[in-house]
Amino acid sequence: MITPTLPEYMLTYPTVFAVGDQYQIFMPFSDEVIVWIKVGEHTYYDHCNGVLRSRTNMHRVTLPMRVLDEAKEYTVVYRKMIDRAPYFPKSEDERTLTLPFKPIKDDGDINLYHISDAHNLVAEPVACGQFFGDELDLLVLNGDIPNHSGDVRNFNAICEIAAGITGGHCPVAFARGNHDTRGIHAEDMPNYIPIKDGKTYYTFRAGCVWGLLMDCGEDKPDSCAEYGYTICFHDFRLEESEFIKSVIANADKE
Repeated sequence: MITPTLPEYMLTYPTVFAVGDQYQIFMPFSDEVIVWIKVGEHTYYDHCNGVLRSRTNMHRVTLPMRVLDEAKEYTVVYRKMIDRAPYFPKSEDERTLTLPFKPIKDDGDINLYHISDAHNLVAEPVACGQFFGDELDLLVLNGDIPNHSGDVRNFNAICEIAAGITGGHCPVAFARGNHDTRGIHAEDMPNYIPIKDGKTYYTFRAGCVWGLLMDCGEDKPDSCAEYGYTICFHDFRLEESEFIKSVIANADKE
């Protein structure tokens, strides 16, 4: 697919994450902007209870899978904020980016590429991820894509890799890894990754693919000195076990 030139302030192309029966589209920016996405006649905003978000460099817009799957195209629209005053705030003119989208087909074989443990490397995983070219159907990022959560800038690697491979043209599935739970910004990571009902584990269906996406947390007991009393993943995994039971109990809806 032909990917247009990035407009000003956008750091990467969008990343379209599959979550439940929705897509969560993430976009990092270099400046404070307000963002929305148009799909056909529908408009979806990055907002907090009706207020468009601008005090962030990572924007997330959630929309129904079926809408984008049917339209096979979406347009990112944004305005750079000049002065977000209490009255008569000022912003620049709209900038737009329109991209084609290829949903996963409902049956048959698909091309899936899997990357884990990039640890903030970007060029190398992006080069490897070109294996299927435009024939890629689903990208899976399976943990430790950032090196750690000690620096919030590490989270940019997620979209840099995903968008570098997909160009925003096909779905991505993301799972948190154990190194992602380390550092002062680990608690902020849900602002930079797809979540469902505040959780980093969920199911999703995209075309013929059904996924149970789990988050096992750390790889050693919570009492390990390496974590310095900062985690409670034993209870977190018990919570996930109950979630798995609920998925099995509702298998006909999954």
